Amino acid sequence: MTTGRGGRTVRDLRRGNRSAVLQRLYFGGPMSRQELGPATGLSSGSVSNVVGELVADGLLEEAGVVDSDGGRPRTLLRVAPGSAHMIGVDVGETRVRVELFDLALTELARTELPLQPRGCYDVGPIVDHVRTGITAVLAQARVGTDRLLGVGVGVPGIVDREAPGGTVVHGQTIGWDAVPLEALLRATGAVPPEVPYIIDNGARTLGQAEMWFGAGRGAREAVVVLFGSGVGASLITDGSPDGETTEGTPLEWGHLTVSVRGRRCRCGALGCLEAYTGAESLLARWAERGGGAADAADEEEALSALLAAAVAADPVALEVLEETAEYLGAGLSDVINLFRPERILIGGWAGLLLGPHILPAVREHAARYSLRHPGDRVTIGLGSLGPDAVTVGAATLPLSAFFATGGRPAPRPPRPEAPGWRTSLEVRAGSAARRP
Repeated sequence: MTTGRGGRTVRDLRRGNRSAVLQRLYFGGPMSRQELGPATGLSSGSVSNVVGELVADGLLEEAGVVDSDGGRPRTLLRVAPGSAHMIGVDVGETRVRVELFDLALTELARTELPLQPRGCYDVGPIVDHVRTGITAVLAQARVGTDRLLGVGVGVPGIVDREAPGGTVVHGQTIGWDAVPLEALLRATGAVPPEVPYIIDNGARTLGQAEMWFGAGRGAREAVVVLFGSGVGASLITDGSPDGETTEGTPLEWGHLTVSVRGRRCRCGALGCLEAYTGAESLLARWAERGGGAADAADEEEALSALLAAAVAADPVALEVLEETAEYLGAGLSDVINLFRPERILIGGWAGLLLGPHILPAVREHAARYSLRHPGDRVTIGLGSLGPDAVTVGAATLPLSAFFATGGRPAPRPPRPEAPGWRTSLEVRAGSAARRP
């Protein structure tokens, strides 16, 4: 293999050229061959060669023609939506949501499987839900796995992709102690061995979705908050104006200490931000003060009941919301002072539900607690992709790998089974269960 400058091979250069063309067409919309040269920095000859390869592979298709000044009409090209599929999985607080998308991230099928009892994070049932969901969405859309780029999975906790045996999840707040989730999912046989599972923190998948397609598009430094039963965040420090392949760093922001010897958090520590701002804590504080919705089916219904009480001017509900807004604003001020983002976006089911009611107060408290200069340059708003944003973001994980390889499957080395874990569903449901 010929090696060029910087140790790059001809294969590396071709892959990079394919990736540049795919990304520019994906994020920039249909373009002609003539426009692709300046947009990608490639020569006209390189563009012609790459486009020819990608059309032959079925990844590009014609998208109409446009008139050119004094010349022949130019053919527009776009990424072919039906040329590949991705599955996104959101392991949430009350349900596991699974969605199938085409390459343009148009939803083709979905299913939601509830967690019973609510907030139950036993590993075995969750793995079963993911397997069932994958099978269901493929059947609904009547597609096979031959064009499936991968399965992206957003989960709570710290994700270690370098662990022996595949990705391991450390989810202290949900009782997951080094759970070898990739090995467990692979053992279900829901997808063929060549189809990768790509697992990441749910706040990061939310952040990537909002930066690529939502309210974060165009920002270079942003923080995207996942506000659900608990709270987390993703930090983006290298965003691009057009949203291309922006990646974030997950932050365990919910476990900043905001009150020494304060309320006990689900992680076991005292005084965490999550113990004052997460929906689980918010509802607990409402109940402690004589409120609550004992007959609510889940946290979403209970939180809706609290908001209804606040709208009706119930003083306890109003007090709980105001207290939550102040803690959330104070927590955001730490992020503002530390990272100086230009934009903060709040998403997650609880954030989107509470946002219209508490966002003005959150902004006010964030400004009061933060330093003036970084506080003056930041805007705080809601995410724009709705409750499916984590699932969409999970689907972008295999899409990122697709771009990185220039639209060709990446070689997948064999993964040994994670040490100490057997793979039958019965054993997984027992030995991998949530610890008390």
